[in-house]
Amino acid sequence: MRINKFLAEQGVASRRGADGIIAEGRVTINGKVAKAGDDVGAADDVALDGKLLSHKVKYEYYILNKPKGCVCTANDEKTERPRKTVMDFLPKGAGRVFPVGRLDYDTEGLLILTNDGELAYRLTAPQNEIPKIYLVKVQGSVTPVQLNRLRSGVEIERGVVTKKCRVNVVETNKSYTKLHVTLTEGKNREIRKMFEVVGKPIDFLKRIKLGDLTLSGLDRGACRRLSQEEIFYLKNL
Repeated sequence: MRINKFLAEQGVASRRGADGIIAEGRVTINGKVAKAGDDVGAADDVALDGKLLSHKVKYEYYILNKPKGCVCTANDEKTERPRKTVMDFLPKGAGRVFPVGRLDYDTEGLLILTNDGELAYRLTAPQNEIPKIYLVKVQGSVTPVQLNRLRSGVEIERGVVTKKCRVNVVETNKSYTKLHVTLTEGKNREIRKMFEVVGKPIDFLKRIKLGDLTLSGLDRGACRRLSQEEIFYLKNL
């Protein structure tokens, strides 16, 4: 098993995050500093920051209705005053898990947390095109031209063009418009940047659906374990 996959299954980080930890020289295999691409087996001693990791893993799966005003990370080390993180909403006794993908500081909604690296990879790998639906609210109306630009893909950064997506108006009046946007990719702040390109900055953004999984019955800031049926569903998306 590749070392980054092993670390992901330990709940240390996602595979991408594990690659960064390995590059920092914090991981050893049988006493030697690990390198990207190293393989480990059941007989190997793997340590992180000098602490030996067990080969036995108990997977945990949670769904959180993330409120705005918190970050999708285990520790907020980028500010002098650490902000609240999604880990603060986990139930007491929860094991070491990490968020699957990210919702930015001001975005609310559905977030999966787990230490199952394979599932995290399945849900976030762009080639799997897992649909995620967001509720968007902007001021005023959105014109057919703006809608068609969003649906066709827009350049959100130099050379970075979004994929075609579904954008449907669900409510509109003189004051605001609410829309459902369905994405199958997850670029950084993608939806906010898309709407800025067409001149409609977002006032409210919430992920409401992942595949067929919804936030039904889960209040803002509430977190619960996924059922076996939900876990099976996500693993087979």
